[in-house]
Formats: sequence, structure tokens, C-alpha cells
Amino acid sequence: MQSAITQFLRYLATERNASDLTIKAYREDLFAMVEWFRATRGEVPKPQSLSPQELRTFQAALQEAGYARTTIARKLASLRSFYRFAMRQGIADSNPAKPLRNPRRQRKLPHVLSNDEVGRLLLAPPGGDTAGLRDRAILETMYSAGLRVSELVALRDRDLDFEQQILRVRGKGRKERISPLGSFAIKAIKKYEQRRIRDPKTEQLGRDAPVFVNRFGNILTTRSVGRMLDKHIAVVGLDSRTSPHTLRHSFATHLLDRGADIRSVQELLGHKSLATTQIYTHVSAANLLSVYEKAHPRAN
Repeated sequence: MQSAITQFLRYLATERNASDLTIKAYREDLFAMVEWFRATRGEVPKPQSLSPQELRTFQAALQEAGYARTTIARKLASLRSFYRFAMRQGIADSNPAKPLRNPRRQRKLPHVLSNDEVGRLLLAPPGGDTAGLRDRAILETMYSAGLRVSELVALRDRDLDFEQQILRVRGKGRKERISPLGSFAIKAIKKYEQRRIRDPKTEQLGRDAPVFVNRFGNILTTRSVGRMLDKHIAVVGLDSRTSPHTLRHSFATHLLDRGADIRSVQELLGHKSLATTQIYTHVSAANLLSVYEKAHPRAN
């Protein structure tokens, strides 16, 4: 089993050109299954020996352990992908994960900031030092373009086109898209670029150098961005649910609130499916209902 999984991960990297994060997720999901069978059966099963019934037992164990429904669905998807590969390679005769049903997803509305809250957050970083200028540029860019954190830290100097007011974004599956970049974000990035620190190694990269770096001049991590945001959230006093992804949620919701059509928002977010974007129409409707209930004299 371990050998087959290793082959599958190598296939993802070399032939599917999957991102490091995608490969990491598959590795964790598949080896978690291996370790569960090792612990419960005392041995690691061969790929061709597993049955749908045994995998249903594994799925039930995940549910009993309190894993989120989305996490369980992802693990099942990893198993299905692995077995499709195993069948093509002659490692397995069937896909025992195919009959398994994903747990029904809970449709939770994403947490969104109001226009006023976004404004307060964007102004939270101090403008008198390099770190503050960088943080403000990061927040402005994430909100202006609706970026994921992984997309933000992957930005390179060559991805910025200030004249056209656009930037090139590498999204999930290494798919590229073009996103507009607002004037406030452009101004914030330019101010930061005048003060940012460059490590000699990254300086040699030229236009391939990362846009946002840490205090040593090295590329930022997603975790660093999360810690930075937590600091400014505490200063402004925003809801503790606020995360880097909240700015992306707010970006989409505010566009729909102001009349943008949902397919345009889908393109801007880089969503493969329109169904993924439709959650923001529910948020927008909920916002309108809240305003109605507060303002209309006969709403309640």
C-alpha cells in the first residue's frame, strides 16, 4: 500500500503538476487511512484487498472522531483519486471508495465584514515603518483582488502591472487568472516597495522576486500572514472569526451587494464551479434582510 501511495504522489507531482499543498493533503489523507488500518487490524492492507465495507468502517471512525464533514469528504475524494490511479496501473481491480457517499455538507454562511469594518482594518497598520507599510499593502491587495493567502504569498514582481491596474494570480491547481487591482492597493504597494527589505538571494531573482517579504527579506508564509492579521484584528476589535479568508469573503459579498453579476464574481474569485460562488448570494440576501429588519417600520 505504501509503495502504491508513493507512486501516486509521484504521479501527481510529475504528470499532473499538482501544487505542493495538494500533494501534502493527499499524502496526509492516504497515510492517515493506512495508519488507521494498521492500528485496528494490526497490518497494512494491500490496495486490491480493501472492500467498500471496510472503507465505510473507516469513514464511520472518522465521524465518531469528530472530523468535520468537509474533511471527511476530502479524505474520501483522496481515496477515490488514488484508486482510479491504482486501477490504471493494474495495482487494483476496482475502486472500493467509489460507492461511498460523502456526508451531507452543512451550508454555513461565511463570516463577512461590513464596509466600515474593512475600512477600519485596512487603516490599522501604522504607516510610519516598513512593517506597517507592508501589512497595509497586504490587506489592501487581498481585499482589492479577493485573493487567497496562498495566492498572495505566491505573487512575484512580474505579476504586477500598475499601468493596466491588474495582477496575475496563480490559483488552485496552478491555474492562472487576471485580477483587477484597485488604486488604493496600487498606492499601498508602491509605498511599501520604496521601503521593503531585500535579501541578496531574493534580489538576484529580479522580476521573479516575491512582492511581500518578512523582516529578513525572505518570502512570507501563509502562517505569517495569519499572525499579522490577528494582531491588527485585536487592535481594531473585530470579531474573532475574522481570518485572512474573511477579506476574500467580504470582497465577493460587497461586489454582489453593489450589483456585480455572479458569473463575473466567479471569474474574479477563480472558482471552477458557479455553485461555489452562489454561497455569496445567500450572504448578500442575508445582509439585505438585516438592513430591512432594522430600517423598515413594519418589518417586525
